[in-house]
Amino acid sequence: MKLEDYAWNKNEQKAKEEQIVFTYTKPKIKIIDNNELRNKIEEALEKMPQELLARWALKVATPYLDYLDEYLKGDSRINLGIETLEKRIDESIGAFDLRKVGFAVNELAKESKSEISKNSARSFAQAIATGHMRGHALVSSDYAIRATNILTDNSIDASTKERERQLKIIHELLN
Repeated sequence: MKLEDYAWNKNEQKAKEEQIVFTYTKPKIKIIDNNELRNKIEEALEKMPQELLARWALKVATPYLDYLDEYLKGDSRINLGIETLEKRIDESIGAFDLRKVGFAVNELAKESKSEISKNSARSFAQAIATGHMRGHALVSSDYAIRATNILTDNSIDASTKERERQLKIIHELLN
Protein backbone atom coordinates (compact mmCIF):
# COMPACT_ATOMS: atom_id res chain seq x y z
CA MET A 1 0.00 0.00 0.00
CA LYS A 2 1.25 3.47 -0.84
CA LEU A 3 2.10 5.73 2.09
CA GLU A 4 -0.48 8.26 0.84
CA ASP A 5 -3.19 5.62 1.19
CA TYR A 6 -1.93 4.37 4.53
CA ALA A 7 -2.03 7.86 6.08
CA TRP A 8 -3.16 11.28 4.93
CA ASN A 9 -1.06 12.98 7.59
CA LYS A 10 2.60 13.55 6.66
CA ASN A 11 3.82 12.82 10.20
CA GLU A 12 2.05 9.47 10.22
CA GLN A 13 3.43 8.68 6.76
CA LYS A 14 6.93 9.40 7.98
CA ALA A 15 6.44 7.32 11.13
CA LYS A 16 5.19 4.39 9.05
CA GLU A 17 8.16 4.70 6.72
CA GLU A 18 10.56 4.63 9.67
CA GLN A 19 8.73 1.92 11.62
CA ILE A 20 10.75 -1.25 11.73
CA VAL A 21 8.63 -3.43 14.00
CA PHE A 22 4.93 -3.13 14.80
CA THR A 23 4.26 -2.73 18.52
CA TYR A 24 0.94 -2.80 20.33
CA THR A 25 -0.26 0.24 22.23
CA LYS A 26 -2.00 0.47 25.57
CA PRO A 27 -5.38 2.16 25.89
CA LYS A 28 -5.21 5.85 26.76
CA ILE A 29 -8.26 5.45 29.01
CA LYS A 30 -9.10 2.98 31.76
CA ILE A 31 -11.25 0.16 30.38
CA ILE A 32 -12.21 -3.42 31.20
CA ASP A 33 -11.38 -5.15 27.93
CA ASN A 34 -10.48 -8.29 26.06
CA ASN A 35 -6.84 -7.39 25.35
CA GLU A 36 -6.35 -10.28 22.93
CA LEU A 37 -9.15 -9.02 20.68
CA ARG A 38 -7.99 -5.41 21.05
CA ASN A 39 -4.54 -6.51 19.84
CA LYS A 40 -6.11 -8.31 16.86
CA ILE A 41 -8.02 -5.15 16.00
CA GLU A 42 -4.93 -2.97 16.31
CA GLU A 43 -2.98 -5.33 14.06
CA ALA A 44 -5.74 -5.34 11.45
CA LEU A 45 -6.11 -1.54 11.56
CA GLU A 46 -2.40 -1.14 10.92
CA LYS A 47 -2.84 -2.88 7.56
CA MET A 48 -5.82 -0.79 6.44
CA PRO A 49 -5.70 2.37 4.33
CA GLN A 50 -6.90 5.46 6.16
CA GLU A 51 -10.08 5.65 4.09
CA LEU A 52 -11.25 2.27 5.41
CA LEU A 53 -9.97 3.09 8.86
CA ALA A 54 -12.16 6.21 8.97
CA ARG A 55 -15.18 4.25 7.73
CA TRP A 56 -14.52 1.59 10.36
CA ALA A 57 -14.28 4.09 13.21
CA LEU A 58 -17.55 5.71 12.19
CA LYS A 59 -19.32 2.33 12.06
CA VAL A 60 -17.93 1.47 15.49
CA ALA A 61 -19.00 4.76 17.08
CA THR A 62 -22.41 5.54 15.56
CA PRO A 63 -24.45 2.94 17.49
CA TYR A 64 -23.36 4.65 20.69
CA LEU A 65 -25.05 7.88 19.63
CA ASP A 66 -28.23 6.24 20.97
CA TYR A 67 -26.76 6.73 24.45
CA LEU A 68 -26.26 10.48 24.21
CA ASP A 69 -28.25 12.52 26.70
CA GLU A 70 -31.73 13.07 25.28
CA TYR A 71 -31.21 16.80 24.57
CA LEU A 72 -28.13 15.98 22.41
CA LYS A 73 -29.59 13.20 20.26
CA GLY A 74 -30.93 15.47 17.51
CA ASP A 75 -27.98 17.86 17.59
CA SER A 76 -26.97 19.14 14.15
CA ARG A 77 -23.27 18.56 14.95
CA ILE A 78 -23.83 14.83 14.60
CA ASN A 79 -24.82 15.03 10.94
CA LEU A 80 -22.23 17.74 10.36
CA GLY A 81 -19.52 15.42 11.71
CA ILE A 82 -20.63 12.49 9.54
CA GLU A 83 -20.96 14.63 6.41
CA THR A 84 -17.58 16.27 7.01
CA LEU A 85 -15.82 12.94 7.49
CA GLU A 86 -17.42 11.66 4.27
CA LYS A 87 -16.13 14.75 2.45
CA ARG A 88 -12.67 14.13 3.87
CA ILE A 89 -12.79 10.51 2.72
CA ASP A 90 -13.89 11.69 -0.74
CA GLU A 91 -11.01 14.19 -0.69
CA SER A 92 -13.32 17.16 -1.21
CA ILE A 93 -12.06 18.90 1.93
CA GLY A 94 -8.74 19.03 3.73
CA ALA A 95 -7.66 18.23 7.26
CA PHE A 96 -8.04 21.84 8.42
CA ASP A 97 -11.77 21.90 7.66
CA LEU A 98 -12.28 18.49 9.22
CA ARG A 99 -10.47 19.53 12.39
CA LYS A 100 -12.69 22.61 12.78
CA VAL A 101 -15.76 20.41 12.67
CA GLY A 102 -14.07 17.88 14.94
CA PHE A 103 -13.68 20.51 17.63
CA ALA A 104 -17.40 21.33 17.33
CA VAL A 105 -18.33 17.64 17.54
CA ASN A 106 -16.11 17.25 20.61
CA GLU A 107 -18.30 19.78 22.40
CA LEU A 108 -21.02 17.10 22.58
CA ALA A 109 -18.96 15.31 25.23
CA LYS A 110 -18.38 18.53 27.15
CA GLU A 111 -22.12 19.27 27.11
CA SER A 112 -23.05 15.76 28.25
CA LYS A 113 -24.28 15.30 31.80
CA SER A 114 -24.19 11.49 32.08
CA GLU A 115 -21.05 9.36 31.88
CA ILE A 116 -22.55 7.16 29.17
CA SER A 117 -23.28 10.23 27.05
CA LYS A 118 -19.78 11.65 27.58
CA ASN A 119 -18.08 8.42 26.52
CA SER A 120 -20.42 7.84 23.60
CA ALA A 121 -19.78 11.39 22.38
CA ARG A 122 -16.03 10.91 22.80
CA SER A 123 -16.15 7.73 20.73
CA PHE A 124 -17.95 9.66 17.99
CA ALA A 125 -15.62 12.67 18.15
CA GLN A 126 -12.56 10.42 17.92
CA ALA A 127 -14.12 8.64 14.92
CA ILE A 128 -14.51 11.98 13.14
CA ALA A 129 -10.92 12.88 14.04
CA THR A 130 -9.76 9.71 12.25
CA GLY A 131 -10.09 11.77 9.07
CA HIS A 132 -7.15 13.78 10.34
CA MET A 133 -4.97 11.16 12.04
CA ARG A 134 -5.11 7.36 12.06
CA GLY A 135 -4.43 7.05 15.76
CA HIS A 136 -7.87 8.38 16.63
CA ALA A 137 -9.55 5.20 15.29
CA LEU A 138 -8.35 2.92 18.07
CA VAL A 139 -9.09 5.58 20.68
CA SER A 140 -12.63 5.80 19.29
CA SER A 141 -13.06 2.05 19.70
CA ASP A 142 -11.66 2.21 23.24
CA TYR A 143 -14.28 4.82 24.14
CA ALA A 144 -16.90 2.45 22.72
CA ILE A 145 -15.55 -0.15 25.13
CA ARG A 146 -15.68 2.38 27.96
CA ALA A 147 -19.33 3.07 27.10
CA THR A 148 -19.96 -0.69 27.08
CA ASN A 149 -18.30 -0.93 30.51
CA ILE A 150 -20.66 1.74 31.84
CA LEU A 151 -23.73 0.09 30.32
CA THR A 152 -22.88 -3.39 31.63
CA ASP A 153 -21.22 -2.74 34.98
CA ASN A 154 -17.78 -3.64 33.58
CA SER A 155 -18.79 -6.98 32.06
CA ILE A 156 -15.83 -8.59 30.30
CA ASP A 157 -18.33 -10.67 28.29
CA ALA A 158 -19.94 -7.48 26.98
CA SER A 159 -16.52 -6.00 26.15
CA THR A 160 -15.64 -9.18 24.29
CA LYS A 161 -18.89 -9.02 22.29
CA GLU A 162 -18.19 -5.40 21.41
CA ARG A 163 -14.64 -6.22 20.27
CA GLU A 164 -16.05 -9.09 18.20
CA ARG A 165 -18.47 -6.61 16.57
CA GLN A 166 -15.57 -4.29 15.83
CA LEU A 167 -13.60 -7.14 14.23
CA LYS A 168 -16.63 -8.11 12.16
CA ILE A 169 -16.81 -4.57 10.78
CA ILE A 170 -13.15 -4.81 9.75
CA HIS A 171 -13.82 -8.05 7.89
CA GLU A 172 -16.91 -6.56 6.18
CA LEU A 173 -14.92 -3.53 5.00
CA LEU A 174 -12.07 -5.67 3.67
CA ASN A 175 -14.31 -8.04 1.73
